[in-house]
Amino acid sequence: MSPVTDLSNVRTDVARANGLPNAHYIDPAVYEEEKQSVLFATWSGLAVAADVPEPGDAVPMEFMGMPLLLLRDRDGQVRVFQNICRHRGMILVEEPRKIEGAIRCPYHSWCYSTKGKLVSTPHVGGPGHNTHQAIDRDTLGLNEVRSHIWRDVVWINVSGDAPAFEDAMAHVIERWKEFDLPLYHGGADSRFTLEIKTNWKLAVENYCESYHLPWVHPGLNSYSRLEDHYNIEEPDQYSGQGTLVYRQLTNERGQKFPDFADVGAKWNEQAEYIAVYPNVLLGVHRDHAFAIVLEPKGPEATVEHIHLYYATPETDEELRAQNTKLWKQVFEEDIFVVEGMQKGRHVQGYDGGRFSPVMDSPTHMFHAWVAGKIMAGRSTAQAAE
Repeated sequence: MSPVTDLSNVRTDVARANGLPNAHYIDPAVYEEEKQSVLFATWSGLAVAADVPEPGDAVPMEFMGMPLLLLRDRDGQVRVFQNICRHRGMILVEEPRKIEGAIRCPYHSWCYSTKGKLVSTPHVGGPGHNTHQAIDRDTLGLNEVRSHIWRDVVWINVSGDAPAFEDAMAHVIERWKEFDLPLYHGGADSRFTLEIKTNWKLAVENYCESYHLPWVHPGLNSYSRLEDHYNIEEPDQYSGQGTLVYRQLTNERGQKFPDFADVGAKWNEQAEYIAVYPNVLLGVHRDHAFAIVLEPKGPEATVEHIHLYYATPETDEELRAQNTKLWKQVFEEDIFVVEGMQKGRHVQGYDGGRFSPVMDSPTHMFHAWVAGKIMAGRSTAQAAE
């Protein structure tokens, strides 16, 4: 049973609040509680649609220990299924591959279409009898996980009972409505992963605020200074930071990436970086965007999946590589910070820390949201007893 942590002072105002208790970063039981109340109960990021670019592309993955299958069906729709056969729960797809015909279970050869329909049950009624009145194929298709694509991120709601994505994310969709335009993944040179020895929440907390820029990102801070940033806060939705002095990348020949069309003069030198709760970190600029999907791998391990996007399908290869290198350096600079805070959560008696009411309010907002989801989960569990 999960220890009932005291969250009473997490949701108070930022000037008096403490951060989440240590157990929320190091305790396996609390990690399981957060899995249900925070990550399964909301719209969480799983992957990006660019992971399955063509019809039939299938990628097995895990989300909080649950085997899932990311798949683009024959009609081009991206779907997420539980990666198990309805017969005996066998894993269906072990490695990324193209589904040429049906998805065939390697155990007893039950077969499913790319839309999840059960289409074949060999010998289910005995040798040579491929049907049986007790096996209703229409009700034994793959279990599909509720999913939605926004900004190429594949968002999933495992519990199945969160509000519709468009309602749950209405505020951030509206905030970036100018960027509701086609965006194109840069390809193999525009994706990378970082494996970090930290709890996933610390990656969110660090991303939310610009307070650390002068000391952790001196290169970035040399032209996008602390005083050029502003806080972004939407209670119970998202938080982050923006800059008023975005500087476009230029190569030796003076080339730049093409701009996203018609986003407006506001974005000429402005850029924003938002943590969309619980586990997706997004950035938009006039000429490129990025998405970071945080994959929790346990209380003290996280994989960051970083993807870069552009306004046109074709961009300069050299410039893309330069941009990827730049962002990789920035994100790598954060590693020692989030890993250092993770180590700090093993200090007995640490009270969760305090917040700068001015500089840390986006991070406090995330803590308050997590605490609210956990408290709601506990209330639901109590009512069911």
